[in-house]
Amino acid sequence: MTDLANSLTNSKNPPARIDFNTPALVRKRKMRALKDRLTRWYVLVGGLAVLAAITLIFFYLAYVVLPLFQGAELTARKVQSPAWLQQDAGKPLLLALEEQNMVGMRVANTGEVQFFSVKDGSLMKRQQLPLPGGVSVASIGQDQPGSALVVLGLSNGQALIFQHSYKVTYPDNHKTITPQVSFPYGEAPMALDAQGRALEHVAINGNDETLVLAASTGSQLHVQQVVSEENMLTGETTQEQTSIDLPQIAEPIKAIYIDPRHQWLYVLNGRAHADVFSLREKSLNGRYKLLEDASREVTASNTLLGGISMMIGDSKGGIAQWFMARDPDGSSRLKHIRDFQLGTDPVVQITPEERRKGFVALDASGHLGVFHSTANRTLLVEPVTDGSGVLALSPRANKVLVEEGNQFLPFRLRNPHPEISFSALWSKVWYESYDEPKYVWQSTAANTDFEPKLSLAPLTFGTLKAAFYAMLLAAPLAIAAAIYTAYFMAPAMRRKVKPVIELMEALPTVILGFFAGLFLAPYVEGHLPGIFSLLLLTPFGILLAGFIWSRLPESIRLRVPDGWEAAILIPVVGGTAWLALGMSPILESWFFGGDMRLWISNDLGITYDQRNALIVGLAMGFAVIPNIFSIAEDAVFSVPRSLTYGSLALGATPWQTMTRVVLLTASPGIFSALMIGLGRAVGETMIVLMATGNTPVMEANIFEGMRTLAANVAVEMPESEVGGSHYRVLFLSALVLLTFTFIMNTLAELIRQRLRKKYASL
Repeated sequence: MTDLANSLTNSKNPPARIDFNTPALVRKRKMRALKDRLTRWYVLVGGLAVLAAITLIFFYLAYVVLPLFQGAELTARKVQSPAWLQQDAGKPLLLALEEQNMVGMRVANTGEVQFFSVKDGSLMKRQQLPLPGGVSVASIGQDQPGSALVVLGLSNGQALIFQHSYKVTYPDNHKTITPQVSFPYGEAPMALDAQGRALEHVAINGNDETLVLAASTGSQLHVQQVVSEENMLTGETTQEQTSIDLPQIAEPIKAIYIDPRHQWLYVLNGRAHADVFSLREKSLNGRYKLLEDASREVTASNTLLGGISMMIGDSKGGIAQWFMARDPDGSSRLKHIRDFQLGTDPVVQITPEERRKGFVALDASGHLGVFHSTANRTLLVEPVTDGSGVLALSPRANKVLVEEGNQFLPFRLRNPHPEISFSALWSKVWYESYDEPKYVWQSTAANTDFEPKLSLAPLTFGTLKAAFYAMLLAAPLAIAAAIYTAYFMAPAMRRKVKPVIELMEALPTVILGFFAGLFLAPYVEGHLPGIFSLLLLTPFGILLAGFIWSRLPESIRLRVPDGWEAAILIPVVGGTAWLALGMSPILESWFFGGDMRLWISNDLGITYDQRNALIVGLAMGFAVIPNIFSIAEDAVFSVPRSLTYGSLALGATPWQTMTRVVLLTASPGIFSALMIGLGRAVGETMIVLMATGNTPVMEANIFEGMRTLAANVAVEMPESEVGGSHYRVLFLSALVLLTFTFIMNTLAELIRQRLRKKYASL
């Protein structure tokens, strides 16, 4: 009865209900909802901002790079018809411009040098050269591009040498350029042909001490060498002239060119032949056929900057590049390198640039072509005259002047990046003085006639090579460690091991690079047998320790808590390292004659650099391990325990469960870890900068260094000219890295999603 009364009493007085609509709780819910909305928008805006930043970086890099692949532009200026040119100015033999494009020089067949204003064509100065009486100009020749020496071949077998220069002054703060003509070898002409016949072709090349003159009359050569010596006491300069006797040529000569090193003399003769003479041995090197097509003949020729390459124009608009290169037997031969096509009419003039390996050409129909030899690139072909004329190109290659029919036709030329092309960046290029086509990166040199070598192939190869050896070390160790830590290791030990490995990621890469370059590289060089023994013996030592552990009595094995067996490997690995490195001198003495490095270099013929791919693999692999380990370990540890317990309950062993259930389920995360690690290795800068030697070579040799794209940008960007070709190619390197990373990440995400979908049913 009492219980019944109590129950009736409780039913009449139910417990008090909690009011969830109090002002405090309402405010709390509103605040939480506001925070959720703010967080959602914050994450959304942040993600979109990251995507926008990456997109802007991509477009900015493309904006800087795109001008590299644009062609040349030619803009016509007002035609000039100066009165002095309409009068008795003579026929032009040579037309030249000074650097500021303010003064032009014209050498007439009358032996007169005429200087005029490029702006309006007005005559500034004219000077008659000191020709002997009754003697006329028969031919003209210039020194290599960039030199102001000019030689006139006279009708009496003599040669007159003069030099044009331009003095810049600023009277009343107004820039004034005064042209001058000087005679560095005297005003008296030099005799070349003893019989006094007209010199039909002349060539000149001089340096501080030696001058070489070459001329021809018909098929006969005349070569003179002038050596200047200065008396240190009196300051007087004496000149000694000697004749160089060379074998004669059977066919009429068309052109003569002298190698700037005074080693070779090139003589174009006949329809399409070239005889190459050795000036040092005074002998014929060889006779070469320049054109295979018998219907063609040589109509124009010239040498490029540096005097190494000859450009040969033919009667059907073709232009071929030739230079001396060594055969496999070591002998030098004239080689046909590459071809260009201006049009179908004969090429009448080829004018080289004075600061680059480019040139312009003019054909008989008045078409002008702009080319670059190294890039094998035709940048422009446009008609500029109604017929042939005399062409001049400014030293900066930004102005073209054509004289035709007593008129000057000026043009503005814009050609900022001719040396860049797809073939120059990614294909083998046959550079001057090289024996064969090669991939080369060499952006600067000490001489002014340097041929830029801007191939990205060795840098890309070095990037992939460094990443490969780093991943070769890091991927197996990181993945195996992640699997063991997440699946087999005791939770208490895992809580200690994982933070320590992840803490390795906080170590600055500049410290790793410094350590690798200054300590690890020389140490590895001095302990090569021990290092390789360590790499080989460590896996066997671990397997042997595991086998011995499995054969120990249970009474001993059970003393170690489950999941703490990995701690036993610490002395095993340490002992293996001590044994391998301790035996290094003994192994080196037994098998390698006391020096393994010399044995590798001398006996195997393999190049060994102290800072090489092995050092990069060890140092950068150490830096990449934490990235791969952390992501892969989280992926394995995140596999639902229900799958593991279900597999074990069905009778599978822990190893079977791990290989057939856990790894398959975690495979998307493990794959992502590998891709992120590869991206880190590809983009690494400081380690490869300090531990590779920075040699841009394409060799898979593990003992040889490399240069990566990222390291190259870091090294050369401070030295590059803003807006120049070198500067933009470095931006192209960054764009290649960004594109490679984007493609790899996209493929990785696609593969990860496919793996995730495939194993989602487990």
